[in-house]
Amino acid sequence: MSKGRRDDSAWWLNAVTDDAADTSAAAMGLTSVEARARLAEIGPNLFDVRQQQPLFLQFLARFRNPLVILLLVASAISAFTGEVANFAIISTIVLFSVTLDFIQERRAGKAAERLRQSVSVRAKIVRDGVEVAAPVADVVPGDLALLSAGDMIPADGLVLEARDLFVKQALLTGEPYPVEKRPGPVTADATEIQDAANAVFMGTSVISGSAKIRVVKTGADTAIGAVADRVRRQPPPSAFEIGTHRFGLLIMRLTILLVLFVLLVNALLHRPWLESFLFAVALAVGLTPELLPMVVSVTLSRGALHMAKRRVIVKRLSAIQNLGSMDILCTDKTGTLTEARIRLERHVDAAGRPSDRVLELAYLNSFFETGLKSPLDDAILDHQNIDVHEWKKIDEVPFDFERRRVSVLLEKGDERLLVVKGAAEEIITLCKLYQDSQNGVQRALEPSALAQISGQRIALEKDGFRLLGIAWRRVPLDHQHAVVGDEAELAFEGFAGFLDPPKTSAGPALAALAASGVTVKIVTGDSELVTQHVCASLNIAVEGVLTGKEISEMDDSALRVKVERTNLFCRVNPSQKDRIILALKARGHVVGYLGDGINDAPSMHSADVGLSVDSAVDVAKEAADMILLDQDLHVLHDGVLEGRRTFANVMKYIMMGTSSNFGNMFSMAGASLLLPFLPMLPTQILLNNILYDISEVPIPLDDVDVEDVCRPQVLDMSFIRNFMLVIGPISSAFDFLTFYVLLFVLNANENLFRTGWFVESLSTQVLVIFIIRTRGNPFRSRANPALVATSCAIAVIGAALPFSPFASYFGFTPPPANFYLMLAAMVVAYLVIVQVAKKGFYRWFNRSRTPLRTMS
Repeated sequence: MSKGRRDDSAWWLNAVTDDAADTSAAAMGLTSVEARARLAEIGPNLFDVRQQQPLFLQFLARFRNPLVILLLVASAISAFTGEVANFAIISTIVLFSVTLDFIQERRAGKAAERLRQSVSVRAKIVRDGVEVAAPVADVVPGDLALLSAGDMIPADGLVLEARDLFVKQALLTGEPYPVEKRPGPVTADATEIQDAANAVFMGTSVISGSAKIRVVKTGADTAIGAVADRVRRQPPPSAFEIGTHRFGLLIMRLTILLVLFVLLVNALLHRPWLESFLFAVALAVGLTPELLPMVVSVTLSRGALHMAKRRVIVKRLSAIQNLGSMDILCTDKTGTLTEARIRLERHVDAAGRPSDRVLELAYLNSFFETGLKSPLDDAILDHQNIDVHEWKKIDEVPFDFERRRVSVLLEKGDERLLVVKGAAEEIITLCKLYQDSQNGVQRALEPSALAQISGQRIALEKDGFRLLGIAWRRVPLDHQHAVVGDEAELAFEGFAGFLDPPKTSAGPALAALAASGVTVKIVTGDSELVTQHVCASLNIAVEGVLTGKEISEMDDSALRVKVERTNLFCRVNPSQKDRIILALKARGHVVGYLGDGINDAPSMHSADVGLSVDSAVDVAKEAADMILLDQDLHVLHDGVLEGRRTFANVMKYIMMGTSSNFGNMFSMAGASLLLPFLPMLPTQILLNNILYDISEVPIPLDDVDVEDVCRPQVLDMSFIRNFMLVIGPISSAFDFLTFYVLLFVLNANENLFRTGWFVESLSTQVLVIFIIRTRGNPFRSRANPALVATSCAIAVIGAALPFSPFASYFGFTPPPANFYLMLAAMVVAYLVIVQVAKKGFYRWFNRSRTPLRTMS
């Protein structure tokens, strides 16, 4: 990103004059009618809006699959050679398959989008003279928008009013620190974004203060819209997405090898080239897991709907898989270990005596602070109402997470004070004096007094009090601006002590997460003494403690060693939180991060799963992959289990495709070498494939065994490959047994051979789902009724097809009755052998892998 991207229009140079001419708009905002008209004319306020294609074009896009195109072209050529029925059958099957996939994915996508919209960021705007919350997409030029700390700025706009407005716009300019914005004209040479002190820009965020702006540009016309491709941050692919990609490559390689083998064999045997080509392409279609995208989409969408019922809204569907794989959760203690009902319980001087002066100074600081008020500020303001009408605010140094304090410059009569409030240990280091409230004098902060104050701080923190230090200094009356350098040589007044009751449900929730293989690590800016007190109250074992100061002295390799054995990280700043998450990921963990503040967005981006709560600031909600409607670890635990259920159901489809289905297609390639005719016609292969696909459609609805959700799960290609090598050959062995029965017991001709094998292959690969879907006994693990009904119905349809009026079109002939008796015996034997092999495979695989990082 180049710093200071030049904007040739520099609209903020003339916008002040333009706005002065429209005083009514400045006061009342747009009317609803005007806003609707502008929205219709200009379009939604989305810089990355994608034009929605008509439904029929979306449907046609499904035919871009190269295998589908090859199949249709080859069947069209066969139509010109007189095989019109062949062309009609293939076209109908392809159309049905594509339609099934399209409808299922579209329904899943619409359901997921409705959930995302329910937690989308909204803008505070003035319409018809009334403040309303509207979707950001509905904001139009001319709207009046109201901004406060923590807000994402909804559009490019001119600042009309501002109170200590500081904005972080590094996304556009690369500036590392927040910049102040104020109303009024700028100089004529202020043609670059970082010089536009009277303008704010879409996608940036308010760090502190408040403002009213008039929207000037929206959507693609904004500064971020012009560079959207460069600033858009794509989330890294999840472990599941990487795994499915590798799975696709594995299937593609196997498909290419088998198809080339079949073409070579048929060429050497001088079989008709068109029929051989159709057979090879149909074989490729049979091998391709074309329903995988649909199964993934439907399963994830269904998981998102289930999670919504459990008070978790999913913004990014692929994050569900990461949540199921998550084995470490990093979170602050407020709201997770505590009730987030913070009360001011103590306001004491340096000697530990109750002090009204401490309360007064803390109240003044919180009242006049314009940044995002923390729960501690709310607790101070709620504790006691103090009359502040005689005080006047002059300036402010906003809170930031490096200084960990906020200062306000106040005036009362002929007295001007700088009042500072912040992390107790930080405030003490800034003081040269302390207030002896008993004698009403200030004394030098000598080592003995410093030791006494520090001892008082430690004692209060050990009792569980969260502390803020309160300090101040007088400044001259002509001191107009407060800067960070003024926060020195202060007079220490005392401590404000807060209690946040431990959450009784936290202990059981942490135990449930631990039993499910998820370790919770507390990452907080609070004192280690306070955090340990909370942990002791909840009987939470403390395995190790690291402070921000200790982390700052470590390099990344040392931190990677420490994070594994530590579960409390205290007094950490945002950059240190980020380092902790990256260190855990470097150790091979899948990490989730739960946060709700301005400073949490970078950590959410770094984590595998970013989690926030519905009450969080806009910046945090925008960065999150999921939103918890209740800040409760029990809710999160339910979400973890749902993520594992969706993973398990997707795995069922993958395991089916790489075992029974692949075994049958391998048998087909082998049979083409041994037989003097094609073992199955192209239309029969496609019919087999579509009936098999239909039987798999209810998989997203299926129930999941307890052992499938008790540990984190990752898509393990070695597991899939080994499972295929164990189960696939069993399927092929029974196919060759079927060949023997048909050729040497029933003396089958070409049509009867194809018919018999079609019925056998469809029955085995459909019914084996009841074995593969569970690691245990299939009679104890109950499948979803829809899956049972569909699979059994498809098996029956396959057996009945040779007797139907459509039999001749597909080249079927009715088998003799004794074939079905032998078929029943072979299917039962096949399922029993697969069950035995499956149990042996799981015993071997679980012994060869560590418990945490396996399929378990």
